[in-house]
This record gives sequence, C-alpha cells and structure tokens, in this order.
Amino acid sequence: MSLPTATDRVFADDGPLARALADYEPRAGQREMAAAVAKVFDSGGILLVEAGTGTGKTLAYLVPAILGRQRVLVSTGTKNLQEQIYFKDLPVLRDALGLDFTATYMKGRGNYLCAHRFDQWRTSAEARVAEVVPIRRLLERWAGRTETGDRAEVTELAEDLPLWSEISASSENCLGSKCPRYEDCFITRMRQRAAASDLVIVNHHLLCADAAVRQGEHGEVIPPCSFAVLDEAHQLEDVATQYFGIAVSNYRIEDLTRDGDHVLEAGQVDDADGDVRRAVDRVRDHGRAFFMDLQWARRGAEGASSLTAGDERVRITADSLVDVAESGQRLAEALGVLEATMALLKPAPEDAIAIGRRAGEIRDQLKFLLRAGDPDYVFYFEVKGHGVFLRAAPIDVSRIVRELLLDPMRATVLTSATLSVGGSFEHVRSRLGIGEATELRLRSEFDYARQAILYLPVRMPDPRSPGFAAAASREIVEILRRTRGRAFVLFTSYAMLRAVEPSVDSALDFPILVQGDAPRSALLDRFRSTPNAVLFATSSFWQGVDVIGEALSCVIIDKLPFASPADPITSARIEAIGTRGGEPFADYQVPVAILTLLQGLGRLIRHRGDRGVLAILDPRLRRMAYGRRFLEALPPAPITSNLADIERFFEPF
Repeated sequence: MSLPTATDRVFADDGPLARALADYEPRAGQREMAAAVAKVFDSGGILLVEAGTGTGKTLAYLVPAILGRQRVLVSTGTKNLQEQIYFKDLPVLRDALGLDFTATYMKGRGNYLCAHRFDQWRTSAEARVAEVVPIRRLLERWAGRTETGDRAEVTELAEDLPLWSEISASSENCLGSKCPRYEDCFITRMRQRAAASDLVIVNHHLLCADAAVRQGEHGEVIPPCSFAVLDEAHQLEDVATQYFGIAVSNYRIEDLTRDGDHVLEAGQVDDADGDVRRAVDRVRDHGRAFFMDLQWARRGAEGASSLTAGDERVRITADSLVDVAESGQRLAEALGVLEATMALLKPAPEDAIAIGRRAGEIRDQLKFLLRAGDPDYVFYFEVKGHGVFLRAAPIDVSRIVRELLLDPMRATVLTSATLSVGGSFEHVRSRLGIGEATELRLRSEFDYARQAILYLPVRMPDPRSPGFAAAASREIVEILRRTRGRAFVLFTSYAMLRAVEPSVDSALDFPILVQGDAPRSALLDRFRSTPNAVLFATSSFWQGVDVIGEALSCVIIDKLPFASPADPITSARIEAIGTRGGEPFADYQVPVAILTLLQGLGRLIRHRGDRGVLAILDPRLRRMAYGRRFLEALPPAPITSNLADIERFFEPF
C-alpha cells in the first residue's frame, strides 16, 4: 500500500479541512479527483474530469494547485465562480492549510480604468457638459484613491454607463511601455501582482482574449504559466469562437475617432493645415454611412437568428455584401488615409502613432470581412444592443485551442459537471483538439432518487407547433401551483418567454421576476429574498447560478435546447461536419443540447439538503428516437407524468 500524499492528508477524515470546516463531509469522488489532479501536475499531460454536482471539484483542484508550489492558472466559465474561488474558497484554504500562498484575481481589460485615457477624457469638451460633470467628479475622486482601478468598486455607476468605454483599458488602444502612465497603470500593476502570485484566477473570456492578442506588442496581460485548470470547460469552445474571430463594428470606429478628437483637443499634434481633423472626420462619416448601409442590407437577408432580446445574427456571403461594397471600400480608404496622415506627423506623439496603427488594422480586417471568402470562417452580421458588427468566426476552433491554450502548458486539467455525453469524452475531445489525455468520470454525490423527481407531461404538442405556447403555459401554471412557486422557468428563446409569461402571471399570485427587468445579480438577490418567487429566464440563467435551499424547489424547461440551425455558427458547423462525412445531428447538435440541458437542470440540486422537481415540457424526449440519449443522460431521479406526485413529493416526510 502506498503512503498517503500531502493531498490525501488534506482530505482525510481528520485532516485540515475536516478540522477547519464545521460542515465538512468526506467525499470519495473529491479525494479521487484531487489525487488525479496532483498526479497530472506532477507528471504532466491533460486530465479530463467530469465531476458531478456535489463532488466538491473546486477544492479538489485548488488543494493540489496550492500544495504544488508552482504558479497555476485557474480559468472559470463565469465571473460568479471566479469570485467564489478568490473571495471564499482561497481564504478558507489559507486558514485550513496554514500555508502562506498568494493569488491574483484578474478580469478583462475593459473592467479597469485606463489612467491615460481618463486624463485625456477629463479635460475634453464632453467631460465639461453640465450633466456629465457630477460623473466626472465622482470618477476623479475614485481614481485618486483606488488601488485596482476596477469599475466594480464604483457602485454608484450604472452598469451600462456609455462613457466607460471611453476611459477603460483595452488591448486595441494600449500604448504599452510607451504610455506616460505605464508605471502607475492598473493593468501593469495587476500583471505584476499576477507574475508574483502562486495562483492566477481568470475567466475563459480573459483567457481567450489574452491568447488572441498575445503575439502583439501590448496585448499580453496573463503572465506565463505552465499549469492550468480550466473549470466549466464545457463553455470553452463558445468563448474561443468569439475571441479568435474578427470583428469590425460601429463601436470600434466610434472609439477610434473619439480618440482622434482627444488628440486634437489636447493639442498633441500640429494640425495647422487641418489634415488630421479631415482624416478623423472622414473616417467618422464613412463609418456611419457603412454601418447604416449594412443594416439596410441585412433586412433583405434570410436566416436571421434572434438569440436574445433585440439581438440578431444573419449569415452572409460575398454576394450578400454587394450592396455595401462601395461604402465599405470608402471606409477602408478613409482608414488608410488616417493611417498615412498619422505616419507623416513630425514629431508624432505615441497616441497619434497608436491611432494610425489601429486605423490600419481595422482597414485590413474590414477588407478581409468584405471578401467573405475564407472557407475556415463563417461570416455574419450581428446587431447587439446598439452595436452593429460585421464578423468572421472560426468554424472549428480545435486547432486554435490546442495550439494557443493547451500545448503551451506542461499540465492542464479540464473539468465540469457536464463534460461527457453517453459516458464518452469524445465530443469535448474533438471540439477542443484534445489528443492523449487521462479521463475521470465521477458521479454526483447527491441522492437524486430521494432529492428529486422528473416530471414529463403526457400530452404536449410538438414544440414547433402554434399550440405549444398555450399548452406550456397551462402545464407551468399547474406545476407552480403544486410547488408554491419557488421555481426557475427556463426558456430556449425570448420569443417563447414573452409568449408564456403573461398568461402564467395572470393565473398565479406568486411574484414573477423576468430576465431583463433588472441586472442578473439583482434578479437573483430578489429571487432568493422573495418568498414563493418565480423567475422566467433564458440562456444566461442556465448555468453559473446557485440558489441553495427551498427558495428554488423547481426547474421547468420548455424545450430541448437545440441550437437554432439558423444561427450562422451552428449552420456552418453542421455543414462542415456533413462535408467530412459525419452526422451533424447525432455528432454535434444532440451532444451540445444534452450538455446544455444538464446545465439547466443542474440549477436545482446544489446541496445535500435540497429537494425539488425537474420538469421538461418537450414531448420529443419520449416520441423521438434520439430522446433516449437525453433520458439516459438525465439525473437518476424517479420519472412521473402525474401532477399529484409533485404534491406528494412536497408533503412532510
């Protein structure tokens, strides 16, 4: 018998965690995962771990990461988990282990104040406008005392404050070591802290954004690491698709020309003949014309995919862009003139040089997008809030993820509560480019046979039929009456949410909360504190949300969460798999839907004391052949089609 390792001793029945945590429960799965993580950190390679809810996977990888005394990068899919690790788990482990380790919590650049841009903005004409002055003074007071520059510290600011984009940091407008505020830059300080830390806590968005610009002169933020844990790894493909793509938007043009205005207002350049002013204004005017033309052109395109309220995606080809080719070419030429104009300045301040460089980059990317001819990318138009984007996304990110995220590491752990499909890791392996790897599947520690029941209605119309919304409304009302509210009702689209919510609200007296009525964090706080509340929500509440206890006693899902074939990225991937001779529906669409469904249902049971009802209203679970794959993947809870069983489930026992 081998001697117990340091990791084994930490998780022992009488170990440091048991002594430090009053509610500590030894878990076989947690010990097995911790041992596997320690082994891969020691020997190198890739470890895939599916750790069912209740395993305690976060501590299972944090303990060996701390004991290994090497810098470890921990990346999460959500900021919620990132904050939990840094503000809750690490302080507990520091006390329990009695070890003095260091950690740095890193967000994306856009969360931090750029001291140099703020200096420019606060002296601009915009900052002197009467209604802006109070905000400017508030920011000036905060900027003078903050240690981090993190905008989350300024609770008085609205979450969607438009001017934040004018004063926040970004890789695009960063001057790097040539910036006059480089030494006291908040990003510089954050990177210095991270470079001296044992643990670096990031999220997948920052991880991918950083890797995407790592080859550039000023982009890198995350310090080099040889060991990584990618938690909530099921989200990595989607995040990588976003950050390893190319996009030109009205926001980028507005930011570029606004920075040009600031350079001129500050008198940093000699523009006696007005060349710089004309070049900046020409980019602004042609940018507005191009994005207006783009919106008109998209109205005639077919296949729009509405993802969230007010958002839209439309796949495009070179032929789709014929009507905007002329205005696009004029914008590209204007960007080229701005680049050349800045290059001719003598002397040229760093801000002007950076504006010229950015203009050239946007021009080159715009030309690439207007050709829409690279077969490795899917090209699409997107409206997101007030933003208008022309985008190209990689159809297959497996090579990119492997080369930029996995290969540079000596050891990588990829983990999630939902990582395998049908007992196999093949789906995640193929999507993320993972070759040789150690695999570990750990069942949930929860007793679903006792803690939950799964309700599947007997009679429901096809989800694609006009009568589905009305039938779903009736079922939801009957379920909620028996659970006394206390539920998440999760939808695959805003359209179905809007169709169902009014009739349910009018039939029940329970407080109804609706996604979009308040920020996500505020809605969750209200849900937790409001007796019998019901939350109607879509995709952003399917994962990364924890509500422990009776406040959440039911999760209802309207349809199996198949990605819309009209979505540009989904349609391109379906085509690519078919071209290779694969079965897109069985090999891609079903596995993705299963993982998404399990994430949604996973909101219900978060603790050994939780009990509740899982309800799926989609009749295809029983009617279609592929439904068996979903049923086999679901938690092992008793299945019922009798509403009376829900009432009995909540009777005292």
